[in-house]
Amino acid sequence: MSHRKSDDEIAKNTHNTARFFTETRHVSWVLLLGTIVWGIYGYFQMPQRKDPEIQIRQALVLCPWPGATAEKIEELVTRRIEEKVAENVKVEKVESNTRTGVTAVYITLVEGVADTGKEFDDIKLKLDTLTDLPQGAGPLNFIKDFGDTAALMLTVASPKVGETEVAIRARSVQKAIEEARAQADPSAGATRVTLVQGLPTSVPLELVRRPIRLFADAAMADGVLRDARVLTGPGYVGVDGASEEDDAALRAYVDRFIRERLRVSEFHPDSWPAVVVRNPGDARTRLHESAGDKYTYRELDDYTDLLVRAMKTLPMVSKVTRTGLLNERVYLEYSQERLASYGVKVGVLDDVLGARNITLPGGMLEIGDKNLTVDPSGEFTSEAEIGDVLVPTASGRQVYLRDIATVGRGYETPVRFYNFFSQRGEDGTWRRARAITLAIQMRSGQKIGEFGEAVDAKLDEIRAQLPNDLVFARTSDQPRQVAENIDLFMGSLYEAIALVVLVSLIGFWEWRSALLMALSIPITLAMTFGMMYVLGIDLQQISIASLILALGLLVDDPVVAGDAIKRDLAAGWPRIIAAWLGPTKLATAILYATITNIVAYLPFLILPGDPGVFLYSMPIVIGCSLVASRIVSMTFIPLLGYYLLRPKAEPSIEERRKSGFAAAYYKVGHFAIEHRWAFLAASFLILVAGGWFGRQLKTQFFPQDLQYLSYVDVWLPEDAPVSATDRIAKEVEATVQRLATKYEQEHASDGEERRVLKSLTTFVGGGGPRFWFSAAPEQSQRNYAQVLIEVFDKHDTNHLVDELQKE
Repeated sequence: MSHRKSDDEIAKNTHNTARFFTETRHVSWVLLLGTIVWGIYGYFQMPQRKDPEIQIRQALVLCPWPGATAEKIEELVTRRIEEKVAENVKVEKVESNTRTGVTAVYITLVEGVADTGKEFDDIKLKLDTLTDLPQGAGPLNFIKDFGDTAALMLTVASPKVGETEVAIRARSVQKAIEEARAQADPSAGATRVTLVQGLPTSVPLELVRRPIRLFADAAMADGVLRDARVLTGPGYVGVDGASEEDDAALRAYVDRFIRERLRVSEFHPDSWPAVVVRNPGDARTRLHESAGDKYTYRELDDYTDLLVRAMKTLPMVSKVTRTGLLNERVYLEYSQERLASYGVKVGVLDDVLGARNITLPGGMLEIGDKNLTVDPSGEFTSEAEIGDVLVPTASGRQVYLRDIATVGRGYETPVRFYNFFSQRGEDGTWRRARAITLAIQMRSGQKIGEFGEAVDAKLDEIRAQLPNDLVFARTSDQPRQVAENIDLFMGSLYEAIALVVLVSLIGFWEWRSALLMALSIPITLAMTFGMMYVLGIDLQQISIASLILALGLLVDDPVVAGDAIKRDLAAGWPRIIAAWLGPTKLATAILYATITNIVAYLPFLILPGDPGVFLYSMPIVIGCSLVASRIVSMTFIPLLGYYLLRPKAEPSIEERRKSGFAAAYYKVGHFAIEHRWAFLAASFLILVAGGWFGRQLKTQFFPQDLQYLSYVDVWLPEDAPVSATDRIAKEVEATVQRLATKYEQEHASDGEERRVLKSLTTFVGGGGPRFWFSAAPEQSQRNYAQVLIEVFDKHDTNHLVDELQKE
């Protein structure tokens, strides 16, 4: 190992780093301090994120064609899009999903593309040349960033209507019922009953008057009600009439009317469930049972828009998107008979509104030394202005549009997407509320811990401008997960130091050697962090896992170097020489051992595709830690060994073989050498058996990762409406809640209540934001729903998922 040179020759002629660090200790201490500072600086400056940053190779092209069949879209649109996309040589795979009214073309680039953005831009330019699609088809919507993973998902949900509001509304309902029954026709007979439906006070009554009148007419025509009278007021609508049906039959008729005549998709999204009131004095109790959400989708839209604008001011935030918004429209409801009485044709309304709603620029006038912009003021800014438009009639007179039609603002029907948030209340019951989810993405190269703190600070600042009862929930919280991973590493670091000290005390039986080994770990890690910072490696779950693996390797070289120093001290060499002579004699062995360990992990660098990119930091980090361990063993270990280690008489080899572990080890080794052919054959048998057992094991490239989140995908037939998908999603939620309650009861200890399920976030009509890198979000599909399950303890996720999958 020392090229057959004697210790005297090595001590006389060798000049290396170990000797330099031992003899020039004032310089060595400065370098040691600089290494520690370098490592601390690198640790606090390197980016932190949950997963390694990987370029997304998928993109999506959406092309609507309302009313067209899937076969027609496939032939005239989908194939042309696929051919145009395939013109890019970097495209690996093109997949399409064509449904009635829309086609979705998924694009996957080949592995190893250096700049996916450039290739996607090229595909977009090629798609822009498709200008001759069939009439009614398009426009093409090219989405290349749907693969971005949200660093934080914030769900904003509405609370339940408070007791005070319910009481105020109940008094109004009670008064309306009493007045209606006072004017009721006595000849109708039977008992009078009132069907009441609550609404948020912000919902215009003109939007619900027509459906409630349709219901009243249908109920009388079907014989369910007699002498039906429509009741309307702030925050409610209702129908009072005489009926012989019981409450269950009346509610069943309401459900059947909504499903068969009104359609659930046209049911107002902000309305409460209908209730039956027989005694006007029971109005408060009945309304309390059916009380819905306090804030409408429109109000949640306004609140979350304020949040989005606030979050975008943070330098660490790259993008904020919202999921669960309901598009709004201005509806014009008219009667053909009423228009005919004025001599107004329907086509005239389009012409009048188009001429009034001017959005084009008026040009510019140059007057003297100034330019004056002409800005036409005809653009509509509210639905009230639409009603003030004058419409010419056949008689030559003009009438206001509001006099011949009803102008109202409402949600787009049928509703295509819903977002709900379910959480357990203090009384233990689950409540499902309308919600909007914000996906907040972190800018590349940032520290996710600081990102989470900045988002929290901005959220605390902006909540002063929002209702204090608004519900905020972190549906997906990567800053928390990264903090837990770092805590796991720090815990492993403390355990490693403790074990090294313990083993050193047992093996060397002195505290000086144990302290030397313990000091080698933070010094080596400091140098490793500095190397990672220079190489641009960020702190994420793969690099953290690599550091945990490296903790068992980076002490090997310092242990060998420290033991060599002890031997030379015991041999009588002065401390100033023994501190560097021992590691020098074993330098070659230490070097080859380090190279062997590094080479063992290098194959990870040649893994192809996304798995290789994902694991790229593992061999780099382990290599850095081993190189740092090698450097420390030949620099700072001799320096510290000079100060810490002292000469101690060591027993000879013959004395060690007489008793204890060394004696047993010597006997076994001697027996194996004497029967070497038998042991060689046995080793081959063990090798074959190990290979057989290895083939029986289940293979998985990545280990199972404990997460707080899991999800359920709900698929219905292609022709299923959103209402049917929502109904099945509710059944899934109920199943999850029931199984979670059962699991809590089975695992409760000593009568102590245990909570497992934290919340459910449901997306109906499409998928939510990408909360995992490997979970691709589904685009808008009426027959699809996703239920996101969050638990309090991530160790319960797998157990709950297994039970849920069986169910």
